[in-house]
Amino acid sequence: MPTVRTTVLRGRGVSPGVVHAPLARLAAPLVTSAADPVGAEPAAERVRLRQALEAVAADLTARADAAGGPCADILTTTAAMALDPTLRAAAEEHLERGCPTAHALTLAIEGFCARLDALGGYLAERVTDLRDVGHRAAAHLAGVAMPGIPAPGYPVVLVARDLAPADTATLEGGDVVAIVTEEGGPTSHTAILAGALGLPAVVGCPGIMAVPEGVTVRVDGTTGEVEPDPPAARRVGPTAAAPSDPPAVVGPGSTADGRPVALLSNIGTVTDAERAAATASEGVGLFRTEFLFLDRRTRPDVDEQARTYAAVLRAFGARRVVVRTLDAGSDKPLPFLPLGAEDNPALGVRGLRTATAHPAVLDDQLAALAAAAAGTARDVDVMAPMVATVEEAERFAVRARGHGLRRVGVMIEVPAAALRARELLEVVDFVSIGTNDLGQYTMAADRCSGALGHLLDPWQPAVLDLVAVVGEAGRAAGKPVGVCGEAAADPLLAAVLVGLGVSSLSTAPTARPAVHAALHGLSAPCCAVLADRARAARGANAARTTAARTRDELVGAG
Repeated sequence: MPTVRTTVLRGRGVSPGVVHAPLARLAAPLVTSAADPVGAEPAAERVRLRQALEAVAADLTARADAAGGPCADILTTTAAMALDPTLRAAAEEHLERGCPTAHALTLAIEGFCARLDALGGYLAERVTDLRDVGHRAAAHLAGVAMPGIPAPGYPVVLVARDLAPADTATLEGGDVVAIVTEEGGPTSHTAILAGALGLPAVVGCPGIMAVPEGVTVRVDGTTGEVEPDPPAARRVGPTAAAPSDPPAVVGPGSTADGRPVALLSNIGTVTDAERAAATASEGVGLFRTEFLFLDRRTRPDVDEQARTYAAVLRAFGARRVVVRTLDAGSDKPLPFLPLGAEDNPALGVRGLRTATAHPAVLDDQLAALAAAAAGTARDVDVMAPMVATVEEAERFAVRARGHGLRRVGVMIEVPAAALRARELLEVVDFVSIGTNDLGQYTMAADRCSGALGHLLDPWQPAVLDLVAVVGEAGRAAGKPVGVCGEAAADPLLAAVLVGLGVSSLSTAPTARPAVHAALHGLSAPCCAVLADRARAARGANAARTTAARTRDELVGAG
């Protein structure tokens, strides 16, 4: 076994849990070159190219059907990339110039990737997915298999520069017990799928590719720390086989002294809803409706939307369901929502702002939600994303109530909304904090940037200060304040958020047991002490460390 002594590496923890196991590396894909042999006549090579892309799409679709949940949604979207006619046309142009077939596709894909990188944000995160399409098509053209996930027959930590959805989606039930990538940000598909699968994960971890295979590494998916060859004392506790399971806690979420904290689920599809509803989840804190709109030339009509929303409502019976209206914009372009290119899409027309130019899209969605609620004889909560002013919130509330929707809220994702939370709660019934975007806008750091992971850490005291403002506003108004960002899945941070006044937490269903157990072990006053000390810290790491030490002191004293 190789031995390495090095400093602890640090990335962005995106899926909680602590494990140690030998490092295994994902094999590199086939590399194409302009020096590769040129194929047959261009007409024949165009056919081969089309067949390769269709085979990739079929394989990804089959994987989606087998995976279900968020894995299925992401793989279906990636399959659509393989069938994009503009991609094939760009590759065919290179073919006509005498380029080898597989390399022609590589050049076309790299051209698209350069544009996505330039746009940044959500679109930049899709570069890995698009490159994976090219790697799979190149392997098909060469008649070789794509390198698969390591399966040595014992637990391993999987390390790669980045992971494509087709790789990540196959990890469930295998030998991989944690993931570490050198690249990627907190909203990458690696992060999303690792959370859904319950695998500890760290992304944006510089230096991890230099650690030799076989070295035991300790991965902390909460703090983002990756320690090669940890001493024996650091290997005590969670084993290499799996993250330690939290003690079982039954019943609704609450603190040790009985303060209710609703533990809800984040979903994107009907399949997600059915799976989450089969767990102890107390409802839905975030239904991302944009999955219904992706990869379509025309928007779904009211009837189609109503059927989807009704299926979700029926799955959860009487449990609360919070639906976020379409969160799209120039950073998440949709063919039927032409908004034009923007130099900085994250600060442009997105979320509720799109309703100014395309009001019918929002009205159709509100009408469909109202129809679904009426058809299932139950209420539904609806909230708008990307709200910055009280006037925006009030206009949305009037519009939603005009469609017959009685419980209306808004997302708190920008500092302006957090700072005016008292006024916002005068015109809406609840608010939900999106910690990913709130951190991005507070710290002036692109949420997709792995290099800025330290600034995007939700433990940043400045972000906690804004959450505290919103929590106090909720207490004063007697109205719910939720968190539906990734911060809610961190058991320790969940306790801090409750101490800041948050009344519900929405996570991937796999994160619920650990959060439930953490809250059950602390009283509401203890959570408030954790929150105060975390806010008083000078940085994110200090806030996390201080909160952990304080929790241990309070639990020990109790």
